[in-house]
Parts: sequence; C-alpha cells; structure tokens
Amino acid sequence: MVNIKDIARQAGMSPSTVSRVVNGKKHVNSEKREQILKLIEQTGYVPNKAARSMVLKRSFTVGIVIPDTFNMFQRQLFSIIERHLESFGYHTLFFFVKFDDQSEEHCLARLKAEHLDGVIMIHEVKNPLFYEYLSGAGLPAVTTTFHFPGLPAIHVNEEQASKDAVNHLISLGHRRIMMISGDGFTFGRQRAEGFFQALAEADISWNENRIVFVRHYTPEFGMYGMRELLLREAKAAERFTALFAATDELAIGAIRVLEDEGIRVPGDVSVVGFDDIDIAKYMTPRLTTICQPLTEIGEKTAQALHRQITGNHPAFGEPGEQILPYKLVIRESTRSRS
Repeated sequence: MVNIKDIARQAGMSPSTVSRVVNGKKHVNSEKREQILKLIEQTGYVPNKAARSMVLKRSFTVGIVIPDTFNMFQRQLFSIIERHLESFGYHTLFFFVKFDDQSEEHCLARLKAEHLDGVIMIHEVKNPLFYEYLSGAGLPAVTTTFHFPGLPAIHVNEEQASKDAVNHLISLGHRRIMMISGDGFTFGRQRAEGFFQALAEADISWNENRIVFVRHYTPEFGMYGMRELLLREAKAAERFTALFAATDELAIGAIRVLEDEGIRVPGDVSVVGFDDIDIAKYMTPRLTTICQPLTEIGEKTAQALHRQITGNHPAFGEPGEQILPYKLVIRESTRSRS
C-alpha cells in the first residue's frame, strides 16, 4: 500500500511537504503542490485518517446544522461548503433540525455526543443553549447567511439588498408594492425591514396589510401568500402592480397563482425574488432577483472554519464577520408600469 513516504520519495521532496499538501495547508509553492497532487492521483494514495486523528488529536469531522425542510438555496450552499471542506481533508455530518424546541434540543444533544472539529450553522436555531454550548466548549463554529453575536459569520447585507430590490420596482413607476416574507428567522425580518424602509424613503404610504408573513420560504407557501394578498385586494379600488418575495421559491409560488388567475407577469404585476437559485434564470418569465454570491459564501465559510480549527483565525468571541457583495439581476419578471 502506498504511504506518504512513497509519495515523498517519488516527488523528491520531504514527507513534511507532502503532509502539508495532504492536509490543505499553505506554504507549498504551486508547482510542488501540483506535482504532489498528480502523484496522489496516479498512485491512488489515501491518507490514513485514523493515524492523522491520533497524531493531531482531531477527528477531521465537521458538523453542518441545516433545517429539516431545507430549500433550494440551502441545498446549493451546503453542497459547495461540503466540497470545500473535503478539499481540506474533512468529512461532514449533517444535523437536521425541525422548527420546534424539542428538535433543537435533540440536535444539541447529538452535537455534544459527537467528536467534532467544528460546526457550520446554515440553519439559525432559536435555543440560546445551542450558542452557549458552542461558546463554552470553545468549539470552532461559523454561521452562514445569518449572524449571531460572538460567532464568525458569512452573509450579505439583507436589509440593503431588499431595499435595492424594492427601489428597482419603484424606479419602474410602481407604488402599490406588496411583499411575501417570513418572520421566523433573522434574514426574513431583515428583508421585511428593507422593504418597509424603501417604501418610507420613497414617501409611499404603507401599513402591515402590504406584507404577508408565511411559515416557510417554499413555493407552496408562496402560493398561500399570494392567495392571501389577492383576497386582501379583492375590494381595493386599485390592485397592486408589483411584488417583492423574500426568496425566489416564494416568488415562484406567487407567480404560479398569478398566472392561474390570469394575471400576467410582468404585464400586470412585476415580481422580484431574492437568492438567485439555479432555476431563477430558466423559469418563465425569467426571474429578476437579488443574487447572493453563493460560491463565495460557501468557499469563505469552509475557509473560516478551517482557519479556526488550525489556529489561524481569531479566537472565539472575535466575530470575524464578513459581509459579501450582492447584485440585482434584472431579467423578464419586471417591467415599467405603463
């Protein structure tokens, strides 16, 4: 069986240089790294995980906390994170959480039972004991798509991004703008706040009837939210002409109901989503949306955790918050109000 010394001998380098490449560490020039990786591929060398764990006192296992009913955006995100963690030599355990206290407590118990090098939280849990455990145990942890005080975080500016989405609709002449959102998580509340801020700054009168809060951010609940908005508008003298949905999946469900009711998008109602999931550019009409830098979020999340685990990152309690740029992608689901 090929071992690390065999790779080093064939490469004409020291075993420590090969070890740095295998463990995803820096300080190896690109030419040597490429030569070692090529030899690893040719020989079929597989690092001995058990041996590495004994020497480094690490499990090379990372836990990822994710909702039980994860959406398309989260599915894309955790696949990117998992791929980058794998490049650093980690394998992953998934901890699925439902939207209730009992499930969060069960998830926390499972986390405590595992020997993890670190945790990535794609899902925002409500139970404060969860965060107290991460802090008290000194377990490396990163939150992604939301920020919890004291934890490193990778995300975009949710409020400002939402304001930009609504301002796009305002710039097209729309003033009766509605929203479908959720209020169960920080990002949903922040996106709703951005919606109201944009209306207020444009001197557009608003009240709570302009927004429907739903339980989940899925197409099914987008359909529910749109039906509720149509009921509210049934007796209105003037129907709304634009919709901002807190996620693309909510927008997809809303558009389905509008089309079923004979309301054209964007002919009668312009629609903007948030996330820019893969399907957004293929649906009919193609969806105008806020594009989160998904690949960069996933890569930086994995890197931030790896730096903590290997000691190349500020200690717990020093946030290391990274707010990444987003962009408004204008497609076919919005148009000027005629």
